[in-house]
Amino acid sequence: MVTVEDSRPQDLTHLHPVARELAKLPAEERLHRIRADRWIGYPKAMDAVERLGVLFRWPRKQRMPNLLLVGPTNNGKSMIVERFRRTHPSVTGPDGENIPVVCMQMPSEPSELRFYTAILSAIGAPFRPHLRLPEAERLALSLLRAVGVQMLVIDEFHNVLAGRGEKRREFLNLLRFLGNDLRIPLVGVGTREAYLAVRSDDQLENRFEPFILPLWEVGDECRSLLASFAASFPLHSRSLIDTEDMARYLLARSEGTIGELARLLTAAAVAAVESGEERINHRTLAMADYIGPSERRKVFEKQLL
Repeated sequence: MVTVEDSRPQDLTHLHPVARELAKLPAEERLHRIRADRWIGYPKAMDAVERLGVLFRWPRKQRMPNLLLVGPTNNGKSMIVERFRRTHPSVTGPDGENIPVVCMQMPSEPSELRFYTAILSAIGAPFRPHLRLPEAERLALSLLRAVGVQMLVIDEFHNVLAGRGEKRREFLNLLRFLGNDLRIPLVGVGTREAYLAVRSDDQLENRFEPFILPLWEVGDECRSLLASFAASFPLHSRSLIDTEDMARYLLARSEGTIGELARLLTAAAVAAVESGEERINHRTLAMADYIGPSERRKVFEKQLL
């Protein structure tokens, strides 16, 4: 609950133009905007989006290039993919729906049937339950062509490792077949284990170029990221969080992933509005409703005892 009266600051030059307008809203509306997802176009993310664009525009040929977007959990991979997908939205025309970028999730237990069923779900295709594999394959491939797919993004790609022995080889063969048959680039998204899955197959390793999103470290790029975050929250006063000391403190609490960092800063921005502090600083960071990943695990494990 907001406990202070809203002020109407005159100087909002510390904010991005969109955030300046949001800063003029009542506190409750600002809190709603603060809690919403936000895109921060830091250089590595923009490079990834650009690389996806290059693949998207690649001329169709027998052996298409693929990309493997790899990074720790909660380090911005899904946000990058969603940003790219929104720049290539689905369009409904007189000839039906066109879905240039299809995003799906790798089944937790990879099998060919579950994979094709996941594709059908991703494009919103109706299908009867208990499809057999040949039917599911024909339907998925024909519908992918019908919607004009130009790129298939497979999230949770590391789930390939859940398969064992011959099952895993069959599934990796399926991925090779899919790229060859549709002549579209495939984009795998996952953790380090996704790269291990690709490395287990020489032909796939040659086709999937890894793009790494490492944990964040203190430096100029991190300070620039923090400055962008500070300018995006509609707070009435400047948040001086782009210093080396603050970067070290924030990365220690968030454990180096951009998802956790965003969660921490969002909680601090909420505390800044509710307390009337109107800036992110050590006081509002201490007030923030946030517990880091390791501490969350400890609390959970303690509750299980």
